[in-house]
Amino acid sequence: MVGRNVRELPPGFRFHPTDEELIMCYLRNQATSKPCPVSIILEVDIYKFDPWELPAKAEFGENEWYFFTPRDRKYPNGVRPNRAAVSGYWKATGTDKPIYSGSRNVGVKKALVFYKGKPPKGVKTDWIMHEYRLNESRSQPLKQNGSMRLDDWVLCRIYKKKNLGRTTAQTVENPFPQAATTANDATTEPQTLKFPRPPSLTHLWELDYLGSISQLFSYNSHNATFNNQAPMSSNGDFPSTVEKHQFGTVQQQVNQQQQQPSFVNPVLYELQGQIWS
Repeated sequence: MVGRNVRELPPGFRFHPTDEELIMCYLRNQATSKPCPVSIILEVDIYKFDPWELPAKAEFGENEWYFFTPRDRKYPNGVRPNRAAVSGYWKATGTDKPIYSGSRNVGVKKALVFYKGKPPKGVKTDWIMHEYRLNESRSQPLKQNGSMRLDDWVLCRIYKKKNLGRTTAQTVENPFPQAATTANDATTEPQTLKFPRPPSLTHLWELDYLGSISQLFSYNSHNATFNNQAPMSSNGDFPSTVEKHQFGTVQQQVNQQQQQPSFVNPVLYELQGQIWS
């Protein structure tokens, strides 16, 4: 291939041609044996290598690599290309994209993905290929004499797709990482909310909040006695007028206490259950 050597390229040179430039300035010149603007695309049969081996075969490139490669037939009398490689195969994905120069259709761009293994149970990889083919190659007659060559030259761009799935999954699993508590420990256990425990009976007795046991049982006997009935007198007769008046006064006090929120009754019931059990 005639052209300027890659060593003569100026510092900071980057090769980012458009699809039209790849067809009109490189692939067309290669197919017609004309010199390319710069000799940085080598002739390599990419199907004799796995994609991770191709960067070492390229003359130029950092994140993507360009090659001129021939294509062979899969069957002697067919037009399907043979895309088998050393440890896998290239599989087409999506639809072909026509490439125009002005209003004229000059080529076709096809996207392919490399799969390890044999079809149809191959394992998909992150290696991608864009294959550029001249539009005129479709009208070429089938080659005779048992030749398996389908196209003399197509232009291929190889690159490895950046896999962002793992980073995204880690972000979703741990969107708010815990801060380190010490310099030696970078990870800590997730913190949980702790609610204060209710006071126990022993704690209430120590605070002298409930009073004596006799007072509690006296309070409970009042609740049981004044249940819409006046207490009987000591001799078993009906209460006198004075006793009824005393009963009414005490009943009013009990009603007022019952209207106010209190937690003594539940504690008392629990205490009585522990005493009599």
